[in-house]
Amino acid sequence: MSSSTRKKVQKKCKIRGYTLELDAVDEILSFESEFNNDSALDDPVDILLATQPIKDKETVHRIATRILGADAAINETTDGDGDDVIRASDLLIIDAFKVPKFRYDPIKKVFYKHTGSLPIHGFLLISQMLSRHKNFSNPAFDSELSDFGRCEISPIQSLIGQTGRRWVMGLISQLEDGHFYLEDLSASDMAMPELIKARVEVQSNQKHEIIIFLDNIYKITAGFFVENTIVVAEGEMLLEGVFQVFNCGFPSLEDRDKSLQFLAGHDSFGSGTLTEQETLRLAKLEREAVNGNVVILSDIWLDNEEPMGKLERVLDAFENEDFVPCLFVLMGNFCSHPCNLGFHSFSNLINRQMIAAHPRLKEGSCFLFIPGPDDAEELQNHIPNAIFSSNPCRMKFCSQGLVFFRQDLLCRMRCSCLMPPSTEETTDDFEHSLYLYPTPHTIVLGDRSEQKAFKYTGITCFNPGSFSSDGAFVVYRPDNEEVELSSL
Repeated sequence: MSSSTRKKVQKKCKIRGYTLELDAVDEILSFESEFNNDSALDDPVDILLATQPIKDKETVHRIATRILGADAAINETTDGDGDDVIRASDLLIIDAFKVPKFRYDPIKKVFYKHTGSLPIHGFLLISQMLSRHKNFSNPAFDSELSDFGRCEISPIQSLIGQTGRRWVMGLISQLEDGHFYLEDLSASDMAMPELIKARVEVQSNQKHEIIIFLDNIYKITAGFFVENTIVVAEGEMLLEGVFQVFNCGFPSLEDRDKSLQFLAGHDSFGSGTLTEQETLRLAKLEREAVNGNVVILSDIWLDNEEPMGKLERVLDAFENEDFVPCLFVLMGNFCSHPCNLGFHSFSNLINRQMIAAHPRLKEGSCFLFIPGPDDAEELQNHIPNAIFSSNPCRMKFCSQGLVFFRQDLLCRMRCSCLMPPSTEETTDDFEHSLYLYPTPHTIVLGDRSEQKAFKYTGITCFNPGSFSSDGAFVVYRPDNEEVELSSL
């Protein structure tokens, strides 16, 4: 490769603010030489650098592999060879520890990349979404109002000395035993936010029945108030300084496309920005792929003969299908009892020949393992040729975004309703990985409760159930968002 080409690449990197080592530049040059660009309309280096931020050689190699795989698949499709098949290169697994971090600026009303902690970002995210809702925005001219009139959100500190009903948004906290408070952020100092408190009384018959005021069709829905939940409440300040709540509910979700507009091109999901060519190819592949099924199993006890027998029956069934599924997602717990540092029998859990005994699945399917709340990381050392990710994790399935999370949330929510929850600690450095903004296309929550599937504001949500206890699992086809609840 000539020195002029190298200088051209280095100049383009510098324009985009990238300072790369020589091995990363060499990887870019290697990609440029391999890229098939008959039309010569797009510079392959520009395509690579525009996909997502470049940090090092490994990042360049990962992005280049995806683009080259897409380019090769396009050529194969053009030549008319074979059926449309989803390959491993069309699936991108995003570990929770690699999710990009963005912060919302409430003054400039923009998102920008952030490197520090985000202690109040969740509150700001919901606040900016709610400000765009038709019932809480402030139009320049009078317009049609909801059944509740214009619901303007008032800062909690402004309630002092006010009479009449007001709407507030706040975080439920229990600063004293038996006394619940709503907290929001003072607008006086956003750098060092001051928490303003207003004591809240919640009527006992509203603990489990939450009145939803944002929807004109469904007035009442089931839900849980737990500590650290952000809610929107209507009430009035009493003379004794207590904010009595009449209606309380969750902030409404915003449509995914609308959220993407306000992100202004930022990649908050972590999958990178795709070229127009690759986006069109993946959308077409998603519709026409003959192996587009995803099989999801949760709560698989690998140390118990009965669940292992069930798993072998499932693999046998799909081995004999005309087209094997492109992906199997296996979610923990992988042990019937909690694993700790003193547990050293992982090698006894895995039958290494189980997948090898199904050659079509081994050749044509990917296997993704997501640990459960009681699993240890050492398990991955005993399962070769498998993908291990964090819990939760994200996946870019062709053109769609899927989120997987394994946790027994229903039981914990019931136990924690208006009581201090026994939540796991989440450091500020990785709290952003739990945000679902914009909302993904699909949310998979692995819970031991009964399997269930439903649509919520355009999002496909389902629980595959407990495979070890009930033999339950799910077959999901992302192209038409069809969820097939199955069991043995």
